[in-house]
Amino acid sequence: MKNILKTFVISFLGMALFANLSFAKVSKVDSNFDGKMDQWHHSNEEGKLYKIEYDSDFDGTIDQVEHFKGEKKMSKAEFDSNKDGKMDQVQHYSQNGKIERVEKDSKFNGYFDLKEHFNEAGKIKRVEIDQDGNGLIDVLQYFDDKQKLIRIDYDSDQNGKIDRWDYFQNEKLEKVGFDTNSDSKPDQWQYFSGNKILRRVENDSNHDGKIDQWDYFDSSGKLKKKEVDRNFDGKPDMVQDH
Repeated sequence: MKNILKTFVISFLGMALFANLSFAKVSKVDSNFDGKMDQWHHSNEEGKLYKIEYDSDFDGTIDQVEHFKGEKKMSKAEFDSNKDGKMDQVQHYSQNGKIERVEKDSKFNGYFDLKEHFNEAGKIKRVEIDQDGNGLIDVLQYFDDKQKLIRIDYDSDQNGKIDRWDYFQNEKLEKVGFDTNSDSKPDQWQYFSGNKILRRVENDSNHDGKIDQWDYFDSSGKLKKKEVDRNFDGKPDMVQDH
C-alpha cells in the first residue's frame, strides 16, 4: 500500500509539473526564411508575452533580448553590440514606454561603466561614467533640453566625492571650480574666455565660503594683477601689478 501511495504521489507531482510546463510556451520564428530560427517569443503560464530573444545577424547566437511587463510594454532591452556573446548594453523603459536609462559596457570587459539618463522627451539629461571600474562614478556630464553640454563634475582622486566642476556656456568652457581641501565645496574658481584662455582666478584661502584672492591675466594668459583681502571683509586691501 505504501509503495502504491508513493507511486501515486510521484505520478501526481510529475503530472502537475508537466501541466505547468505545458502552459509556458516558446514560439520560434524564422524571420528571414533561411530555414533557421532567429526569434524566440516566451510566454508565461497565463499566455502573456514576457520576453523575446533575437539572433539579429543570423549567426546562431542571441544578441538582443527584449523584456516585457503588463500588456506588451517593454521594460528592458539588452544588446550584444560587438557580437562577442555577452550583453554590453541595457535600455530601461518607463511605464509609458519611454526610455529612462541606458547602461553600457563601453570597454567590452564585462563591466557596465557608463549610464545615460533621459528626460521625458527622450533626450539625454545626464551621463555617469566610472572610468576606473571601482564602482564609483567619477565623471558626470549634464545637458540642457537642447542636448548642449552645460556642466561636467569630476571625482579626480576617485574617493567617491566630486572635487571639480566645469561649467559651459554655448558648449564653451566658461569657468572651473576646484575643491582643494576635500570638503566637497569649491574654494578656487578659474574663469576662461571663449578660446579657453585663462582670464581670472578666485581663491577662498581660508575656506569660509568667501573669495579673498583675485588673480587677473592678460589675453596671452600672463598674470597682470593680483588682489588680496587680508582681513577677510570681502574687499581687496592689497593690490600687486605684474
